[in-house]
Amino acid sequence: MYKIVKDFPNDLLYKEVEPCVSLYQTTHRHAPENKSDHIIFKHLIQQMEDSLEQKYKRTNVTPIMNFFYGIRDDPEFWMHTQDGIAVLASQNECIVYRLNAPVKDLVLVADGFHIRPLIQYFQTANTYTLLGLGSNSISLFEGNRYGVKEIEIGDQIASEIEALNGEEHADGFLTHGRYGGADGVAMFHGHGGRKDAIGKDMERFFRYVDKTVLENFSKPMKVPLILVSLEEHQSEFRKISNNPYLLQEGIEMSYEALDLDQLTKKSWEIMEPLFLKKTQTLVERYRTAKANALGSDELPEVARAIAENNVETLLVEADRIIPGRFEAQSGRLELDTTGNSEYGDSIDHMGKAVMKNKGEVVVLPLERMPTKTGLAAIFRY
Repeated sequence: MYKIVKDFPNDLLYKEVEPCVSLYQTTHRHAPENKSDHIIFKHLIQQMEDSLEQKYKRTNVTPIMNFFYGIRDDPEFWMHTQDGIAVLASQNECIVYRLNAPVKDLVLVADGFHIRPLIQYFQTANTYTLLGLGSNSISLFEGNRYGVKEIEIGDQIASEIEALNGEEHADGFLTHGRYGGADGVAMFHGHGGRKDAIGKDMERFFRYVDKTVLENFSKPMKVPLILVSLEEHQSEFRKISNNPYLLQEGIEMSYEALDLDQLTKKSWEIMEPLFLKKTQTLVERYRTAKANALGSDELPEVARAIAENNVETLLVEADRIIPGRFEAQSGRLELDTTGNSEYGDSIDHMGKAVMKNKGEVVVLPLERMPTKTGLAAIFRY
């Protein structure tokens, strides 16, 4: 009855039908730590049910609770947990994100979904790809500050590699082994040949890899690419590469010698300074924009700008919640001064509207925010 999803933002976020339930929970991959995950989930959904029944009719509550009972009673779900889950549900639909990072255990019942933790998790400011390159093998990975996962290369690229490998080579340097299976790895095995023939065939292989990665992954994803290979392959590949997303700094090790945790650690050592630089650049852009009347940190002014599709970038404070309602069409902002917990988070509402308008939302910790109001907007005009 529930769906495990990877896309963000998911369509459900724009189909809010009150009540909207948001559940976040830290989970664990291995025993004995994961023994308590199921128990904590049961406590969280009991809090959820109590909250729902205080505000809504049983006919509205039952469909939502059935989704969570389904998760609770599914042993397969609890056998494949990672470091956290986010569950968003309305009366008609329930989606689940498996997260590679712990989250604060939380249940919110409101007129909209609480998605700030998901925006922070998925924000493009810290997403990257890795190209694992050997003299006769490649693998591709996608990562962020929380983890790395392998990307399937696909049958089409495997067929192209097969065709490339089937061409005549004077000394038979390249022969194929396996290509692009479920693990996304394309393997080549070499034998024989003169040194210059090996160099020529390796260059041919590198040129193919560079073009293929650029066209099929870098251009569509538009995120930095980290090269993971031995030092000698780093220099040779960079000589021929035309990929503008390829970072100057790489990981000078065989990717086959690194597990996913090691890849995550080493790649984030490269990406973290770039992420901090990007966020600082955004903060400076905001300050310049505000000085020229092209930015604001006043909630009513930002709300009006969102309704006019005039927000290019919205910076939001990670842990700040301002209860209220926001109507994206009119720009009307109604802040809650009564302590009525059924109000959603106005910052979340505004963030969703900006994303729907193809604007960028970046979540920053308090110490990096340029304002004290919880948000800062850079206008389009």
